[in-house]
Amino acid sequence: MSAANLRDFITELERRKELKRIKHPVSAKLEIAEIADRVVKQAGPALLFENVKEAPQVPVAIGLYGSHSRLALALHDKPEYIASRIEDIIKTVPPEGLLGKLQTGMKLMPTLRSLGTKSVSDGPCKEIKHIGEAVDLGQLPVLTCWPDDGGPFITLPMVFTHNPNTGRRNVGMYRIQIYDRNTTGMHWQIHKVGAQHHREAVARQRSIEAAICLGGDPCLPFCAIAPLPEEIDEMMFAGFLRGKPVDMVPCETIDVRVPADCEYVIEGTIDPAESRPEGPFGDHTGYYTPIEDYPVFRVKCITHRKNPIYPATIVGIPPMEDGYLGGAVGTIFKPLIKTQVPEIVDMHLPVEACFHNLAIVSIKKRYPNHAYKVMHALWGLGQLMFSKVIIVVDDDVDVHNLSEVIWRTTNNIDPQRDVQIVKGPVDSLNHAAPMVGYGSKMGLDATRKWPSEGHTREWPEVVKMDRATVAQVDALWDKLGLGPKVESPSVEGHIVAPMP
Repeated sequence: MSAANLRDFITELERRKELKRIKHPVSAKLEIAEIADRVVKQAGPALLFENVKEAPQVPVAIGLYGSHSRLALALHDKPEYIASRIEDIIKTVPPEGLLGKLQTGMKLMPTLRSLGTKSVSDGPCKEIKHIGEAVDLGQLPVLTCWPDDGGPFITLPMVFTHNPNTGRRNVGMYRIQIYDRNTTGMHWQIHKVGAQHHREAVARQRSIEAAICLGGDPCLPFCAIAPLPEEIDEMMFAGFLRGKPVDMVPCETIDVRVPADCEYVIEGTIDPAESRPEGPFGDHTGYYTPIEDYPVFRVKCITHRKNPIYPATIVGIPPMEDGYLGGAVGTIFKPLIKTQVPEIVDMHLPVEACFHNLAIVSIKKRYPNHAYKVMHALWGLGQLMFSKVIIVVDDDVDVHNLSEVIWRTTNNIDPQRDVQIVKGPVDSLNHAAPMVGYGSKMGLDATRKWPSEGHTREWPEVVKMDRATVAQVDALWDKLGLGPKVESPSVEGHIVAPMP
């Protein structure tokens, strides 16, 4: 079953026994976060808190993306199948001749029909309206996640803005600190598209209209974090995932359209000249990000469904729920990365490294020092520029097996020769960098070294068992009294499993 909105999603998760309703009263201040942290780290169910002390009439849904199966349901397909669809589109080059182009057009027609949006005049997100003095963000059960947080934060928002010069829409996910009943922070970091809109608004001396949306189709938050090129509309990508266009409804007080199925829409404006200290916030790095000045969002209107549900997530010391989302990003967008760096065989962004701190890539090595070309190519690609460390290994290495990666890397590198340090932009949350947003990055060439790379010593072969012996032992295994047959750990030269 495909879930069209948050309510359908929750109903289907409950049918699959992947959601637990919590009826006991709990607080949005720290308690929900502590409960969710314990459950997510144990790969437990999604949670629906039905009796939140601060807003008893508004249930809080959390952990919705906290398993591979729930994420696949939210995205309307498994990430690897979505990646295959993207790869098919990339490979669909119109053949010569009118007939070939018509055939290609017919093949792509279902996809083309799903892209874009559909304008509607009204929708469930507008069932209840609070405008002007009626606005009160205190009516939402916004979570305070960690003891030293600067206050409650909206953690699963989709922020809709438009480029002041081109009018092009962007949908980003930026944490929202609640200051009072009608003002919040807007934490769009310097490298984000929202921040670019802010800079262009400063140049034009005009305010920015923005809408913060919660809920709707469960694929929408993923679209907000997806590393799409600026030319690709996040709602167009949502249509691709859903297989049909997203219904969009006009806001009440600003010239912005939003998904009609949302639970909440918070409308307002940002004066580029106004900023305010924001933070601290317990972030996905597992550390608090410090207080810094960020733009102030002034709320003009809140609309919501009748009996709304408030969706949330928490971040902190990994693994967390965002690990599943980040893993899906790596899988889904690998075909696009490979159009720029085709020699890549596979890529892994470990959740333990908070995604941007480590990228492990395997390549089919073609020429001397090929690994360095790949490192610099990745540092030049979108959000991969934030990769603090890139490890490049040969194509026979399983990049998802960290035990094997550590074994291969530590054996294959000579630190003086195979480590490269560069300077450039880094993630704003990189607290180890000497300056915000700027620091150093490291690349490790852990591939087999060739004589043409200056390595004149003989390079040894990996220890492997011959296949004849493996087959012979497989045949007599049941007679040995050792229990179920164990796969040979050495036939392919891989570490099959780490030591307990």
